Amino acid sequence: MITVMNRIAVKPEYADQFEARFHDRARLVDEMPGFVSNQVLRPVNPEEPYIVLTLWNSREEFEAWTHSDAFIQGHARSGSLPREAFSGPNKLEIHEVIQDSSRPDLKPEPRGEAFQPH
Repeated sequence: MITVMNRIAVKPEYADQFEARFHDRARLVDEMPGFVSNQVLRPVNPEEPYIVLTLWNSREEFEAWTHSDAFIQGHARSGSLPREAFSGPNKLEIHEVIQDSSRPDLKPEPRGEAFQPH
């Protein structure tokens, strides 16, 4: 199991537009094999980034998503906010889940190589 976290620095005056984009998202990822959940986390402090967090059963299934037509379609609107809506670049982080207290039978994700986005 892996988590994929995208930290997105959104200027406060664009927060409502940014959140609306996720409320109206295409939801194509929801049907992908291995997809578990998607959370969009709003920062409590305005200078901190939003976090878009997805959970996947395996890294292979996440990588299959990133190479799919559904990924391209699902991200087609990602440029819908103007560049000035963001206070910095986004940062993608992937973590291998080695323990989950809600799933004591979970087998740790094998240690993988660094992720290279395409």
